[in-house]
Amino acid sequence: MTAILKAGMVGLDTSHCQAFLEVLHDAASPYHVPGVRVTGVYPGGSAQFSLSRERVQNFSREIASRYQIPSYESIPDLAKDVDVLFLTSVDGRQHPEQFEQMAVGKPVFIDKPFAVSTAEAAAMLQRAAATATPLMSCSALRFATGIHEMAQARQELLACEVYGPTPVLPDYPGYFWYGIHSAEILFLLMGGGCQSVRTLTTEQVDVISGVWQDGRSGLVLGTRFEGYEFGCLAHSRSGARLGIAGSTPPYYANLLNEVVRFFRTGQSPVDVRETYQIIAFLAAADHSKAEEGRPISPAALPAWM
Repeated sequence: MTAILKAGMVGLDTSHCQAFLEVLHDAASPYHVPGVRVTGVYPGGSAQFSLSRERVQNFSREIASRYQIPSYESIPDLAKDVDVLFLTSVDGRQHPEQFEQMAVGKPVFIDKPFAVSTAEAAAMLQRAAATATPLMSCSALRFATGIHEMAQARQELLACEVYGPTPVLPDYPGYFWYGIHSAEILFLLMGGGCQSVRTLTTEQVDVISGVWQDGRSGLVLGTRFEGYEFGCLAHSRSGARLGIAGSTPPYYANLLNEVVRFFRTGQSPVDVRETYQIIAFLAAADHSKAEEGRPISPAALPAWM
């Protein structure tokens, strides 16, 4: 029988924590993913971000009441007592400092967004390499039913359009709050190699267009009107295919199947170089928006590769 891995969870300021725990701990759930139990938590919380400040105490109390998981006062102490780690802090600005304390050679999954700048993403990847810490980070939308299977045609695609809600918050960096989901879908289908990004914005929609180094094009339509749906239209020489993210099974169940496999093997299904390029794409989109649509090269931003 395969031993159950003990996991630590850093950052209890997001509903993702509860979603993860339900899938991992509730054996009666039809979407239960076995093999990992969270045995320690570090609540954390961000003073910079209102949605963290206002929720971390309630989420922490609910998790403690329902799952009776011990709470730790320091990340290093938690990291010593577990086999694998989740970094779920909702404010990506905290990730570099928290990951530095978690990078001890044990597999770490970092919930979206990996980081909120290319410089911070680079520092985290360098820290992972220096400590031989296996690393995985992505949005759950990457593995959503209706989306993930379309990646089989990645090599054939000429262009791709992705749409999804992209609210922008006053106390969180640009597109990293929700634009990360659509960007993840775009890179799932197109792969890396985006060399130019341009953002055009209206009151209800942001259009982020990218040109890849081989001439292909990708587009994110970020919406701010009512409606909550993610999807994509992938174009190839054989025609166009529409993919819509399905909620059954839940995004998080599909994601956690991959995370548990990563925890056991140390091999991420998502190349960290692609993770970095997604962060660079979003950073370039933010820069372009601030400069009224001027094309920005992600490679011109502080780089890791």
